[in-house]
Amino acid sequence: MKQLLKFTIIFLFGLNSLNAQKQVPGPAKHVVLISIDGFRPEFYKEAKWPAPNLKMMKKDGVYSDGVRGVFPSVTYPSHTTLITGAKPAKHGIFYNSPFEPEGQTGRWYWESATIKTPTLWDAVREKGGKSASFIWPVSVGAPIDYNIPEVWTLDSDYGRIAPMRNHENPEGLLAEMEENVLGKMNETNFNGDYLNREDRIGEMAAYVLENYQPDLITVHLIAADHFQHEQGREGEKVHLAISAIDRAIGKIIEAADRASILEQTAFVVTGDHGFVNIHSALKPNVWLKELGVIEDKEDRGNWTAAFHTSGASAFLHLKDASDSITLKKVEEKLNSLPLKYRKLFRVVDKSELGVIGADPHASLALAPIPGVSMSSKASGEVLISSSGGTHGYYPDFREIETGFIAWGAGVSSGKAVPKMGLEDVAPFIAHLLNLKFDAPDGVCYPGLLAEDKD
Repeated sequence: MKQLLKFTIIFLFGLNSLNAQKQVPGPAKHVVLISIDGFRPEFYKEAKWPAPNLKMMKKDGVYSDGVRGVFPSVTYPSHTTLITGAKPAKHGIFYNSPFEPEGQTGRWYWESATIKTPTLWDAVREKGGKSASFIWPVSVGAPIDYNIPEVWTLDSDYGRIAPMRNHENPEGLLAEMEENVLGKMNETNFNGDYLNREDRIGEMAAYVLENYQPDLITVHLIAADHFQHEQGREGEKVHLAISAIDRAIGKIIEAADRASILEQTAFVVTGDHGFVNIHSALKPNVWLKELGVIEDKEDRGNWTAAFHTSGASAFLHLKDASDSITLKKVEEKLNSLPLKYRKLFRVVDKSELGVIGADPHASLALAPIPGVSMSSKASGEVLISSSGGTHGYYPDFREIETGFIAWGAGVSSGKAVPKMGLEDVAPFIAHLLNLKFDAPDGVCYPGLLAEDKD
């Protein structure tokens, strides 16, 4: 009867409500950094979201009411800030896709060699430790001992699995996991349109944590982002995605328990940005075409200025960075627009871009109001309808904020931070692991660390 009661408690409340995690003063021996793409604080603060593991960690650990992101608030710059403690101006990953003067090819910032500041992966290796990473942006070739990076090719016939396999470390890691836990990976069972992708990522991290016990694991889960783009903030599939994400996190927690390292492990769950429902889109390159400084061609034709869109925002690039004449023409054009357009965005000048740590090569940026996004197209009506959700906004309002929860070894309990910055996550993890690490823009809040009462 006692065994039946124990099983019932586990089924109803989860493994970790039964085996309550002790708050062990740091340093932790293992840290699992989980990024939920499109993570919003509501997912762990509101009852309607199906996330028992997240809510357990919030209750027994520490959390933030909102985390301010970077500009633009998109995935690749944000994830690089998470593992460097630096803003884009310093770490060098300014957008998801770099601005390409001869026209956008579709390339993203995949290679870690493009990061200009030290990462947590570097610090772990310098200490003599081991790290692992699964589907983390800008991680191809990173100093990671067990790595399945997020990468694809511009050849659509090549698929998504082969590029990850080609850039894995060590060679054969994916095959090992396929044999022992995943089953054979293919475009059906590892596909962003289906929630089984989250299961596979959770199983990857769980397998490596249990069998190799690295000091640091970084994990990127994407379903919440994918379905908020498709359906907006409250879509039915978004609720299902949160359930799948929470289940993936549970797999990793259980792996730590099976390996008897749960009390030595800290879990840090955060994200890259929030989400905003959109109804319309602006095409600022139409205005540049009217000025005669860009052509409606894939390579931009004979251009002197172009808006590079990144999520909801648009960043102005000059062919010649010192071309003050073209810049003045663009500024005058923006200032002369009818109020019906000017009320839909504000101009972020170069000095403000410097303050927030955005791309230093951009001459200015357009930050739209919530509900409006930017399109890179240079033809057709300047204002068109749009739908679903997006991000990339200037990070100065609640809906675009992401979340933060920390729980486990070295973490305090019962504390909340009203606001923190994305750049503050890396130094917090560095303190948990006792790493020698300098976060250029971030700060570790000592009050979030467990106190040594000895």
